[in-house]
Amino acid sequence: MPDLNVLLAAVIAGGFGAAILVLIIGIRGTVVDPTRPPSHLVELIRTPRSPLFTVRLVGGLLLGIIIESVTRWPVAAIGLGGLMAFWPALMGGSKDEQLQIVRLEAVVTWCEALRDTTTGHAGLEQAIPATAQNAAAPIRPALLRLSGQLRSKVPLEQGLQDLAEQLDHSADLIIAALQMNVRTRGDGLVGVLTNLALAGREELDLRRKITAGRAGDRRAVQLMLLIVLAVATFLVLFSDAYTAPYRTVAGQIALAVVLGLFATSFLWIRKLAMAKPATPFLPVAGQLIDPMHARIIAALTGTGRGVAGALPAEPTRRRGGSRKVGTA
Repeated sequence: MPDLNVLLAAVIAGGFGAAILVLIIGIRGTVVDPTRPPSHLVELIRTPRSPLFTVRLVGGLLLGIIIESVTRWPVAAIGLGGLMAFWPALMGGSKDEQLQIVRLEAVVTWCEALRDTTTGHAGLEQAIPATAQNAAAPIRPALLRLSGQLRSKVPLEQGLQDLAEQLDHSADLIIAALQMNVRTRGDGLVGVLTNLALAGREELDLRRKITAGRAGDRRAVQLMLLIVLAVATFLVLFSDAYTAPYRTVAGQIALAVVLGLFATSFLWIRKLAMAKPATPFLPVAGQLIDPMHARIIAALTGTGRGVAGALPAEPTRRRGGSRKVGTA
């Protein structure tokens, strides 16, 4: 094990290097991009806390106190207490995946209902409010908002752009087809919605299969963690000579490094097993649509003339800084 002075010197050198890096960043400054999505830390801070988080936090604090009083290992107390408090952040992810599947299924079902309604020669201004009332819960508030905008004489294209942001760009292909239909008033919308609904059903089946496979991986990781904790508890209780070096300062530093490596590996595994949110296809407010995307939309809707240029996104107002609809 390295000498204590060497470890302290390494920690001090690392802190000095980090301070210089922060100073350089502060002097150079950063350019804020308003269209860039918030970082994971900002989203974590903005996320509403459930009562279960408070229970886990209190349980983690009590567990840390018990471990500290039994082992006199502050690093182990902090690590295991934090593990209990932030268990979903390390071992969770299935809930977010299920929510994405539920939202995608709601969007596909609405697409099918919109197709059936427009088949009866109803315009979008009449079809959207007619399908909003019976839409699934994850997307119903956004559709009712769009219906209210239409009643308030808001242009349909602007309302559809707002709908894309309210649904967090999970229905961009469908909304893009509707926007192009508003611009061209073509007669191929029913066929486009049919194809998009079929593609959505296929994506749903694929996502369910992937989710089932990831659930098995998560259970394997959780089992591995429980085995490690069981072996560590056995050594602490029944092998005093083996764990004696960890009672020193150098031993606690080494234990902190080991726990940090474990936490990093589990976070990495969770990141690999997480389902990524839908990639925005339509531009956010104030931006221009990519020309390639415009050509794709034109090919889907069968309107190849006059759409190669950029389609501007109408500015929309957001409330509370969130674009998501539904319960999280």
